[in-house]
Amino acid sequence: MERPAETAWRPPRACEDYLSEFRHCKSFRNRFHHYYAYGTAPSCQQWKVDYHNCREWENHRLTEAKDALQKSERSRLAEQKNFTPVWKLRQEPPSDWHRPLDQDNQQHT
Repeated sequence: MERPAETAWRPPRACEDYLSEFRHCKSFRNRFHHYYAYGTAPSCQQWKVDYHNCREWENHRLTEAKDALQKSERSRLAEQKNFTPVWKLRQEPPSDWHRPLDQDNQQHT
């Protein structure tokens, strides 16, 4: 008999999303872009593993698949936090935000 907490758990994404991410990762355009930007081919295997784990969870409710999927999503989120934002976020607006823009000093082409 299954516990209610296990049957209520859903993967953070639909299984088709993992498959679609895998297909996108393997596409020529994405591989070319990744090689151009980073100098290496992208690693797409984790998307495929996540898809299979998601299917295993949906079809057989295997706790190993659930745990592997949760671990993968946590590592993916932790990896996203490693990137610093490009822009420094403001805590408050500039002190002269209410003043009109100085149109005379701008160059017109």
